[in-house]
Amino acid sequence: MTASRPYAGAMGDASMVGLMGRVTGTVGPGLVGEVIVRVRGGAEHFLAHPADGRSRITTGTVVMVVEHLPPRTVYVTPAYDS
Repeated sequence: MTASRPYAGAMGDASMVGLMGRVTGTVGPGLVGEVIVRVRGGAEHFLAHPADGRSRITTGTVVMVVEHLPPRTVYVTPAYDS
């Protein structure tokens, strides 16, 4: 019998792309921001960087994940034009 690891391999990189989240710590150049994303039946925090490398995305902004670097880093872009 093999040991069970919940969620191991359950969420591949491609599955994170396109998910929506909310900025909880400013994302911007030279900053390691934070976003909360609903995933795996709950909400999880991820370290975040701007997808274009230049934008500053303020707390409370709704964002979309465009790239995921396991285990806890995402690149995001604002989900809506402001």
